[in-house]
Amino acid sequence: MLRQTLLAVAVVASLAACNQGPKSAEAAEKTASASASAKTDRPLLIAAEDLLTVRTNALASGPVITGSVQPERRADLRAEVSSVVLQVLKENGESVKKGDLLVRLDDTSIRDSLTSAQEGVRASAQALDQAERQLQRLKTLRSSGMASTQQLDDAETRRNNAQSDLSAAKARAVQARQQLQRTEVRAPFTGVISDRKVSAGDTAQIGKELVKVIDPTSMRFEGLVSADKISSVKIGQPVNFRVNGYGQQEFSGKVKRVDPAADPTTRRVEVLVGFADGNQPGVSGLYAEGRIEAGSTSTLMIPEAALVRNGDKAYAWRVAGGTIQKTSLVLGERDQRRGDYVIRSGLAEGDQVIRNPGSSLKDGQKVETANAAAAPGSAAAVTAAASSTATATAEK
Repeated sequence: MLRQTLLAVAVVASLAACNQGPKSAEAAEKTASASASAKTDRPLLIAAEDLLTVRTNALASGPVITGSVQPERRADLRAEVSSVVLQVLKENGESVKKGDLLVRLDDTSIRDSLTSAQEGVRASAQALDQAERQLQRLKTLRSSGMASTQQLDDAETRRNNAQSDLSAAKARAVQARQQLQRTEVRAPFTGVISDRKVSAGDTAQIGKELVKVIDPTSMRFEGLVSADKISSVKIGQPVNFRVNGYGQQEFSGKVKRVDPAADPTTRRVEVLVGFADGNQPGVSGLYAEGRIEAGSTSTLMIPEAALVRNGDKAYAWRVAGGTIQKTSLVLGERDQRRGDYVIRSGLAEGDQVIRNPGSSLKDGQKVETANAAAAPGSAAAVTAAASSTATATAEK
């Protein structure tokens, strides 16, 4: 009997809960909707550093220059004698000082030639000494009438020939000594080995490239400029460019020389640009591109980070009257130095825009500028501040 009573009470309670369920769910939904609406109406807090004021800046104009970074001091060391490579003492990337031994060639045959030449010098010197003594004896005899004039002339001729033989022997010895020195390839200046072309055991013919040495402190930008723009290029003009492999790092230089002749195939003119300071890449052969500042104009500009792209269209979030407004922009060329874009229309000088807009911003949304101390996290990007509304709504 007690079990039946408890079962009846449970059934009644279940029915009561079912009758109240839709009403409770509807009430909860209304409460959540009201809370979300209240959160949405809450103004977006931004910090002063999250705003950017549009200003007029100088836009550099001039021809584009493309090319590569190359060392001014570079040497391709080649074999001056035909011999076998015995030893290569430096590898690619190793630093060398002027006079350091880089490659040693087999000098056996050349050393034998030097020894033979030195023996020839000694033999020629002895022959000259003997011819000189014979000439002096005949002169003495001739003065006493015991020698003929012909004998004296013959002795003088032999002395002169001995002198010529000695000079030739000395020249052969000097040549052999120079050839011996050429079996040791040394660094012509302080620098770095950029390319090793041979290994021990290779046969080096005369003219064969052995190693390349560059001076990494003498880098310069060897660029090309279109011939129809070359009239605006002058020596001493500043150049700003970027080097492939160094990201967004900006390099600056000045025009040092303009080639007087254009390339007959490409119709472009070579322009040498020296680095303006010690800030230069340590690797040669890297591609570089920049612009020669032949002139400058004042115009409104906006950083790329403040732009919102939608296909071919560009927008900015302008802050005015306590709200943010999605403003369509017409952009011009891009400044290669800073990466800013020219504003053709859409904004005026003095307008304030969001510096780093997020994807959750809404047109007409109210904003409130807060001090960094009063609004926690307001110094961060507006992306985090703008997403706070959506986060709070999701939590509810």
